[in-house]
Amino acid sequence: MRIVIAGAGRLGQEMAQVLAATRNEVTLIDSDDELVERLKNKISAQVIYGDACDPAVLEEAGALRADVLIAATGDDEDNLVVSLLAKRQFAVPRVVARANYPENQWLFTDRWGVDVPVSASSSLMSLIQEATGSADTVGLLKLTGAGAGIIETTISSQSSAIGKTIAEIELPPGSIVAAVMRKGVPNVPGGSFVLESGDEVLVVSEAATEADIRRAFQQ
Repeated sequence: MRIVIAGAGRLGQEMAQVLAATRNEVTLIDSDDELVERLKNKISAQVIYGDACDPAVLEEAGALRADVLIAATGDDEDNLVVSLLAKRQFAVPRVVARANYPENQWLFTDRWGVDVPVSASSSLMSLIQEATGSADTVGLLKLTGAGAGIIETTISSQSSAIGKTIAEIELPPGSIVAAVMRKGVPNVPGGSFVLESGDEVLVVSEAATEADIRRAFQQ
């Protein structure tokens, strides 16, 4: 999923890190050039400098290809302008905007291009679920917080797992395959799902190491 986030404050940074870690293509925009430079070496998302209210900046950030845009600046006026541009000029399918002040929340409607308004009191988890339209990512994050880890491995061209089903893979105890990314498309696999070269497999496990998971899928 391609996601553009306007605003690299604490909330924007947290969303970018979480969404990038769960295999989304994330671009973060902010008008603080010093902050942008610091974040470029800190988070895995792409970070660009500019005013997200400027259509040229949104285009540079990939708004024309975006599946989701999240307006998460600390300024409600900016969030509304960004939302309107995203919907009207770039036809972004899903626009999520944060209302920082309760008295402004009535403005956050489809008239301003907002598909999903969220209040300043919304938790990070609920905001991510609203943005992606999926509980799966949130569920994985909760599992991680409860002590389980998310491990990713890519099926190489020499892997013995090619052509096998998920049920045929001998996973370490306490491990499950949560998702398979194939050509950029996420799949929630059942036991009959057949693995192919290039598949990126996300495994949730209580105690397995990266080496354990690599052995299960690569040997």
